[in-house]
Amino acid sequence: MERVNSANQLRALVVDDDSLLRKIHQGLLKRAGVKYEAVKNGKEAVEIIRAGQSFDIILMDKEMPIMNGIQATKKMRSMGIRSVIVGVSSCSAAEIQEFMEAGLDDYQVKPLTINALNSILDVVKANKYHSLGV
Repeated sequence: MERVNSANQLRALVVDDDSLLRKIHQGLLKRAGVKYEAVKNGKEAVEIIRAGQSFDIILMDKEMPIMNGIQATKKMRSMGIRSVIVGVSSCSAAEIQEFMEAGLDDYQVKPLTINALNSILDVVKANKYHSLGV
């Protein structure tokens, strides 16, 4: 199920060191009508947010060089970032638990599918519009 232009106002950040998976997730976001940026590690993700960019959703890999997804998620939450952070990785149950405890809102096995993305976007949009009083 593909939706075109269903989320024009949403912005996403893709954080993954694997260039192929970044491209896959960027393609899904583009198909869903979501504006996006992409970086290759947690440090770059934290820096882009510190520079003033804001995102409705962050798709975060767990294993990356320099700063991994758990470290980046903890840092973002300590900075007061309220974006929906979705871990998109391949982890054991214990690793998923550790990732969730870092501050994830959701976890999906990579690569993300269009159906999973649409479900996540529905929740993000509902929360965004609810907070705006719409």
